[in-house]
Amino acid sequence: MALGNIFNFFVPKDKKFFPLFEQAGSNLIEMAKVLNEAVNTTDEVKRKELTKRIEDLEHRGDDITHQIHLELGKNFITPFDREDIHSLASSLDDVADYIHGASNRMDMYKVTQPTQAMKELAELLVEATEHVAKAVYELKDIKNIRNITDSCVRINSVENKADYIFEKAVAELFEFEKDAIILIKHKEVLSSMETATDKCEDVSNVLESILVKNA
Repeated sequence: MALGNIFNFFVPKDKKFFPLFEQAGSNLIEMAKVLNEAVNTTDEVKRKELTKRIEDLEHRGDDITHQIHLELGKNFITPFDREDIHSLASSLDDVADYIHGASNRMDMYKVTQPTQAMKELAELLVEATEHVAKAVYELKDIKNIRNITDSCVRINSVENKADYIFEKAVAELFEFEKDAIILIKHKEVLSSMETATDKCEDVSNVLESILVKNA
C-alpha cells in the first residue's frame, strides 16, 4: 500500500461523511418543498411533474445513503461511532421514503384535491426538514451542542403539531366523509405525511444520542 493510501486510511473522515450527510439534509429540504408545491397546485400536469421530481430526489437520497454505507466499509477511522453513522444515514433515508410515499399515494390514488390538513402537514414537513438539515450541518462541529439541541427541540415541536393536525383530520374524515373510498385514500396520504414528520423526530433522537456520546 502506498504511503498516501496509508495516510488516507487513518485520517478522520470528516471530509467524506459530513458532506454526504449535508447532501442528504439538503435533498430532504428540496423533497419537502416540492411536495408542498404539489399539494398547493391545481394544475394536474404540473403535479405529475412534481411527483416525478420527488421520485428522482428519492433515488438521489438512496444513492447518498449507499455512498455513506460504502464509506463505512472502506474507512477504519470515522468521526463518531459507526453504528451512529449507520443509524443517522438510515433515519435520513426514512424521511425521504415517506415524503416520496405521500407523493406517490397522492398520484396513485388520484387525490386531485389535497385537503387543508395535507397542505398544513406539507408545510410542516418543510419546516422539519430545514431543522434536520441545520442540525446535521452543525454536527461537523460536535461542540455546537446548543445549536444542534435547539434544532432537535424545534423538530420535536413540529412533530407534535403534525400529530395534532393528523389526528384532527382523521377524526373529521370519520365524522363527515360519507364516501369510504375517499376516506381511505385521504387517510393514507395523511398518514404518510405524518409519518415523515415522525421520521424527522427519529433523526433528532439519533443526533441527541451522538451528542451524549461525543460532546
